[in-house]
Amino acid sequence: MMITKVEGHKGNLVFGTMGDKKVVVMQGRFHPYEGYNNDQLRSPQIAIPIRVMKQLGVRTILASNAAGALNRQLKLGDLVMIKDHIYLPGLCLNNVLVGKNDDRFGPRFPAISDAYDPHLRLLFKQIAEEQHVSDAVQEGVYVFCGGPAYESIAECKMLLMMGADVTGMSTVPEVVVARHCGLTVFAVSLITNISVMDYGTKQAANHQEVLEVATKRTELLQRLFEELIKRM
Repeated sequence: MMITKVEGHKGNLVFGTMGDKKVVVMQGRFHPYEGYNNDQLRSPQIAIPIRVMKQLGVRTILASNAAGALNRQLKLGDLVMIKDHIYLPGLCLNNVLVGKNDDRFGPRFPAISDAYDPHLRLLFKQIAEEQHVSDAVQEGVYVFCGGPAYESIAECKMLLMMGADVTGMSTVPEVVVARHCGLTVFAVSLITNISVMDYGTKQAANHQEVLEVATKRTELLQRLFEELIKRM
């Protein structure tokens, strides 16, 4: 049985309601770097939480993650709505959908070009403006890296040149599975560290910094998500 072991990820599946909406909340997620072998990573196991939600009648996935800023215009604490992604492992035959396709959920060759719903991004931005926090809400491209080591300086520069604004170690596999299932997706990255680009600095990313920034922004992200769900 796969159990997430990362600090800050409780590994629970919580059922409840928000207003008149029924919700399922994942308290944590699986990460490819947690020590599972390739056979497990390429099997449906890593897709199970999303597919369970699909079977329960879920129609929309709202995802969040902690990410590092590649784009120098981004600041700690910014919320970056994901408009597209770069799935580096997926380009090297380590896609979450590799293996026998389950036609009950979706086609063998799903399109991912429209993975992130533009209408929900527009609504989220509108809510942020109404709550006078629009300066903290940006939009960008998320690049998924395998981890668990943070990216090197040369890697960060390469990812920025590829068109990525933020980098992280999660979310994209779930998004690919969700779109394969025909679910609508909205995702936002909380900037919890600034990717190091200067060889002369002693600054380095660390997980404790990630947790501290995430804790400070929890209330804001929760408030915005609650209003987004209310208007869906």
